[in-house]
Amino acid sequence: METLTIGELKVTWLRGGNNHLDGGAMFGVVPKELWTKKYPISEGNRIPMRTDPLLVQTEKHLMLIDAGIGNGMLDEKKKRHFGVTEESFIAEDLQKLGFTCEDITHVIMTHLHFDHVSGLTKCSNGHFSSAFPNARIFVSEIEWNEMRNPNIRSKNTYWKQNWEFIQHQVITFSDKDEIVPGVTAHHTGGHSDGHAVVVLKGNNDILVHMGDLLPTHAHQNVLWVMAYDDYPMTSIEQKQQWLAYAYENQAWLSFYHDAFYRAVKWDNKGEIVDEIKRMHSASIQ
Repeated sequence: METLTIGELKVTWLRGGNNHLDGGAMFGVVPKELWTKKYPISEGNRIPMRTDPLLVQTEKHLMLIDAGIGNGMLDEKKKRHFGVTEESFIAEDLQKLGFTCEDITHVIMTHLHFDHVSGLTKCSNGHFSSAFPNARIFVSEIEWNEMRNPNIRSKNTYWKQNWEFIQHQVITFSDKDEIVPGVTAHHTGGHSDGHAVVVLKGNNDILVHMGDLLPTHAHQNVLWVMAYDDYPMTSIEQKQQWLAYAYENQAWLSFYHDAFYRAVKWDNKGEIVDEIKRMHSASIQ
C-alpha cells in the first residue's frame, strides 16, 4: 500500500475496486487522438480506472476519503455495464494495518456517485447495514439532498441502497467544514452539484484531493472535463482555482481513479516534480 505523510497526517491508499469506463465519456469533447497520448486505452474503447479511498490517520482519528465500490452492491449486469472486474478490499487492507472497519471515525465524501459511495454499505444474506458503523459521514448538503431525490439524469448513479442504511450517520455542510484540525472539505459543484474537494494540511505540507474534478493525472488541462459532469463550466472554474492553489503552494494532488499514479506535484509549467506511482499499475488489454 502506498503512503504519503502530510505533517502529522499519514495517508494510505486502500483497494476500493476498479471499473473500466468509456474513454470518450471520461474526457468529454477532447479528441481521442489527444487523450490517448496521456492515458492508455484498453479493450472496447474503455480506460482502466481505480476506485481507491484514501485512509487518513491522525493521533486521534481514522478517516476515509470516499468509500470504494463495495462488495456485492452491484449485480452482474451493472458490473458488465461499468466494467467492474475487482471489488473492494478495504476491510482486508485495514486489517493489514492493524485496524477494522469499526475503527473508522470519519468518512468524507467528495460526492455520492455509486463508484464512490457503494462501499459505505455492506450486504449479508440480503440484509444491508453500514460498513463503518462508528463513523460520522460528511457530505455537502446539496449532494445529500440530491442523493435522496435524484433527477432523471442522476437517478442512474444515486441509489437508495447507498443512503438508506447510513443516513443516521450523515452530517452535512454548506460551503466548507473543517472535519478535524488540518482536514477541510470545500463545496465546489461541477462534476455534481454537491461535489466537494478535500484539503489536508500539516506543517508546511499540503495535499489537495480534487475528487472527480481531477480523476486522473491526464485531466490536468483545465478544459479536459468529463462528459459525466453535470456542470462542466463550474468544473473548469473550480479546476482553475484549485490547480492554481496547488501550484502556488507546491501541494500534492491526489487521485481516486488513476490506475497509474496515487499523487503528483506539478510545477507552474505543468511538469511533474514529484510523484507517487501505484505499485501495481493496471494492465492494458
